[in-house]
Amino acid sequence: MPSDRAGIALHPRLRPWQETLSSISIRKATAPGIFAALNDLLEGLPSLSPTRLSLSTDCVRIGRSSDAAPEDRHRLNGILKGLRPWRKGPFRVFGIDIETEWRSDWKWQRVQPAVSPLTGRRVLDVGSSSGYYMFRMLPDDPELVVGIEPFPAYYHQFLLLQSFVRSEKLCCLPLSFEELPEMKGFFDTVFLMGVLYHARHPLSVLAGIRGLMTDGGELVLENLVLEDSAATLLRPPGRYAKMRNVYTIPSVPRLKKWLESSGFGNLRCVDISRTLPAEQRRTDWMPFESLSDFLAPNDPSRTVEGHPAPVRAVIIGEAV
Repeated sequence: MPSDRAGIALHPRLRPWQETLSSISIRKATAPGIFAALNDLLEGLPSLSPTRLSLSTDCVRIGRSSDAAPEDRHRLNGILKGLRPWRKGPFRVFGIDIETEWRSDWKWQRVQPAVSPLTGRRVLDVGSSSGYYMFRMLPDDPELVVGIEPFPAYYHQFLLLQSFVRSEKLCCLPLSFEELPEMKGFFDTVFLMGVLYHARHPLSVLAGIRGLMTDGGELVLENLVLEDSAATLLRPPGRYAKMRNVYTIPSVPRLKKWLESSGFGNLRCVDISRTLPAEQRRTDWMPFESLSDFLAPNDPSRTVEGHPAPVRAVIIGEAV
């Protein structure tokens, strides 16, 4: 699989868009500033070969402690810490435990049983972060999993992990969804988890997702929702749970209406779960504020702004 000087590997199935994807990615990945600093950080990675890969377990495990000399583990630990905050995981890398902010394995346990088998499918993970879900998809033997992650630290977390996993089925690009070229009908499965409420125009995003998908393809949508049986909608006037970029939180009925109007049918809401501090929390690997800081001190059912506390739903839909 070809790899350019920015470390971006493009699967052969992406060749029709190789020039566009590579030019945008290289421009970003070689720009001065944070990308350049993180590229330099990864240049110091020790050369290690894992004797074990465990991608089917809740904690993605890459290598054993015995695969690395003490000085190499010390250097690797410093580089891993230099990529903080780690939000999606957990991982164990050559015996180093990365306790991420999110117990992403809990979400995967809710999502994965409802997803159609990924064997032989072309998959897109929007906002793929460290690639935790991408690595968890590999045991299903997809043809290709493409992640897009515009935030430099999270993108470089994936690059570091992938440098040891070395899967030719995985490709992550430092792009936002809006920067993807028109890849009409290319993806069989799209994961859109924890993203849509950050979009100013969610219907436009859903329409764009539909355009990328094969007819009959599957959308896996996880989103903040209101616990309301009516087709209601919350537009936070300021912040939501201290986040500036939460624009719309729909009820499940409203979210289904959005999906139907965007070209999706056979909709199934397979899970609704309240987010708890045990699932999203501050750790040494994400030492900033987390969920317990976002909830009202005397009423955990409300955010500090007085909005309903985070509840998330998983909806599976078919591109029709």
